[in-house]
Amino acid sequence: MTAQQTPFALFAYRQEPGCFIHVLLNGLDLSDKGHPVKIVLEGPATTLLSELESLDAPLPALFKKASDLGLIDGYCLACATKLGVREGAEASGLAPLSDMSGHPSIARYVEKGYTVINF
Repeated sequence: MTAQQTPFALFAYRQEPGCFIHVLLNGLDLSDKGHPVKIVLEGPATTLLSELESLDAPLPALFKKASDLGLIDGYCLACATKLGVREGAEASGLAPLSDMSGHPSIARYVEKGYTVINF
């Protein structure tokens, strides 16, 4: 990793598809420019995993592209469970993240040199 390749962890919290589109667009753009990127679905954003097929374009295609590139690191297991979307989240094939009392740890990304951005 060179100085020009700052790694970014994009944490998506909001349930609004329009906001998540921007997370995906920014993740894809950063990746295209050579930056390592990890996208994490947290909080209400985990509900989007069970709705992906029914959401309007371009969200499903952007999500697939980001997934195919390995940019989606996973989803919050505690939030998906609490919000009743665990089954849909599991069906997405993404990794459940739970290393901080059932939630994804931001510290884990910081310790690996990632700059964390919350959406």
